[in-house]
Amino acid sequence: MSPTARKWRSSTVPTASPWRWWNIPGAIEEIGLEFFLEGDERTEAIARKVIAGERLSVDDGLHLYSNSPLHLLGALADHAKRRSCGDDIYFCVNRHVNYSDYCVNECRFCAYFKKPGSPEGRRLSVNQVIEMLDSGYREFHIVGGCDPEPGLYYYLEMLSRMKKAYPETRRQCFTAVEIEHISRMSGLSVDECLDMMIAAGLEAIPGGGAEIFDAEVRREICPNKISGDAYLDVHRKAHEKGIKSNCTMLYGHIEEPVHRIEHLAKLRSLQDETGGFLAFIPLSFHPENTMYADLPGPGGIDDLRTIAISRLMLDNIPHIKAFWIMLGLKLAQVALHFGADDLDGTVVEEHITHRAGANTPVGIARNEIIRLIRGAGLVPVERDTLYKIFWRGDEG
Repeated sequence: MSPTARKWRSSTVPTASPWRWWNIPGAIEEIGLEFFLEGDERTEAIARKVIAGERLSVDDGLHLYSNSPLHLLGALADHAKRRSCGDDIYFCVNRHVNYSDYCVNECRFCAYFKKPGSPEGRRLSVNQVIEMLDSGYREFHIVGGCDPEPGLYYYLEMLSRMKKAYPETRRQCFTAVEIEHISRMSGLSVDECLDMMIAAGLEAIPGGGAEIFDAEVRREICPNKISGDAYLDVHRKAHEKGIKSNCTMLYGHIEEPVHRIEHLAKLRSLQDETGGFLAFIPLSFHPENTMYADLPGPGGIDDLRTIAISRLMLDNIPHIKAFWIMLGLKLAQVALHFGADDLDGTVVEEHITHRAGANTPVGIARNEIIRLIRGAGLVPVERDTLYKIFWRGDEG
């Protein structure tokens, strides 16, 4: 190694982590970040805001999304992530169950749904759902289509039987879209429906169904689904009742960058109001077997940019997930250095994304998640739905 190379390595890049050198607060010049700015004063000003821990505006986010080099965006997002959770990367030993693929919404981006009454569809009985579960999981993640057939008590029985059979496993069930549908079909308000679900055992709400909040985009991709404002209102009501939730954004179809940034800003605004979101999950669109099968879907660069900008815009949502089901295992591992601090979990069985062409496994073992996190030079931390920690990889 030359003296120059040795000096660079010893003074600038600590061996503990190849990315640690991005994290010297305010030291743009010291760490060579100006190399990526290339005389762009606007980007430099935004970068300094990130390093100082200041909130980005919608215009800031759009500028970064559309103009900044991927290396810079990843470095800033990694800096923001490490400021909140250091080297920790979370995961959950969880079990997904998709109880019904019948859905009245018939979203154009969805390869999962079947029209109500179709012989090709499948609806699990409560007994079948319970039989698919087992002890040893930290979370049961239960979602399905907006099925017009089951009544409210189908969902209440499912919750209460899970709670009775597996009281120590967290129950994260039914998206905001499902809850609104169940309440409407039952003739109850969302508040009344939530109260009954909470009494039966609901502990948290998944984030699915957000898609893109922009009304024009929504009219094109999911015209029968509830509005973005209605989605947010269900989460608001749940947060007011002490129920935490996740939130999502489906990207890479017909939307533009401005729609993504405005979507993130609306989530951030609700989080300012309630503080009830635990994690944000960017969902990479898979076009196969959908009405948008002619679209290419987002590439890996777009995936990484979206995860990074999510971390930078959502300064008040503590966790950003790299959902390996949609990203693939290797890109999800890379995303841990682009702002993500959570790999979701073991999943065990997932159908919604796989019907749209995902070639990832339907589930992976706990040891494989630990291997991926350690392979990225980071610390695996096992959690439950509410981020109660059960095990840390640096504690043996």
